[in-house]
Amino acid sequence: MAQPGIHVYSGGFDRTLDEKNRLTIPSAWRWPHTEADTFLAIPHPDGYIAVLPPARLAALLADIAGKKISDSEAQAVKARIFSEALSFTFDKQGRFGVTAELLEHAGIAAGGDARLIGMGDTFNIMT
Repeated sequence: MAQPGIHVYSGGFDRTLDEKNRLTIPSAWRWPHTEADTFLAIPHPDGYIAVLPPARLAALLADIAGKKISDSEAQAVKARIFSEALSFTFDKQGRFGVTAELLEHAGIAAGGDARLIGMGDTFNIMT
């Protein structure tokens, strides 16, 4: 049973990118969020886009804040994540723009079809 205040991203949703390469977050996933909430889209090594909602993004940022600047391995991971990531919010219709680089990484054509897959506390975008 879900706990009050816990949001779960579940199910799969087929979407088509519009002419501006925007995808629409399913209404079932966006109801607890506002247009000011920040998400982070990251190219996953397995060839899809992993999306961190605000709670997961906050946890990632807190974890990173605890890493020493002198820790070269941690700094390299941080640089790799954020140099390739897309920070985004969505509009009133739940749309957000996806970069050409992320689309290419996931094998999604501009104006093409994508599938949003719930992963519990995150969601993925793939073909």
